[in-house]
Amino acid sequence: MYARIKVRDTVRVPPSKLGENIEEVISELLWENFEGRLDKEYGVIVGIEDLEEVGEGRIIAGDGGVYFDVVFTAITFKPVMQEVVEGVVNEIVEFGAFVSLGPMDALLHMSQITDEYLNFDEKNKRLVSRESKKTLEEGDVVRARIVALSLKEKEPEKSKIGLTMRQPWLGALKWIADEKKKLQESGE
Repeated sequence: MYARIKVRDTVRVPPSKLGENIEEVISELLWENFEGRLDKEYGVIVGIEDLEEVGEGRIIAGDGGVYFDVVFTAITFKPVMQEVVEGVVNEIVEFGAFVSLGPMDALLHMSQITDEYLNFDEKNKRLVSRESKKTLEEGDVVRARIVALSLKEKEPEKSKIGLTMRQPWLGALKWIADEKKKLQESGE
């Protein structure tokens, strides 16, 4: 999910910044240009960790800026199909829950939460299972598997991640803790 990658790219330093410390200017420009950008190969660039190399600057006729080839280390978030992830429920809606996985949100559809029938408690903003009375509320930490993934590089806000918790040892962490406790008490 999270990775440290090395990136080679070119950065344009505008003429107004040429009198300043070039490495500091390039670091600032890398943050501005890359942080939050979605790339299908790398995922979402969460942050720039280290500027490793700055090449000689090039001037292009008709452009007052100077172009520098750079090498830098970035931290990325790239969700992968079938990966088990943990996240925080940040919104409960009639059809399920939205789960924050860090820089991206995922949908946990009502049909993928549990094998039991769930009721939407609009007043308390939670989902309640009919038989076991398990609840899923905003702020709950969940463990789920990625089952649908559509990353859109040109329109990152339209990217979609679908989750399921309908497998053993997936679900709200409070449910998993209860299951472990029951197993320990029964001696299994």
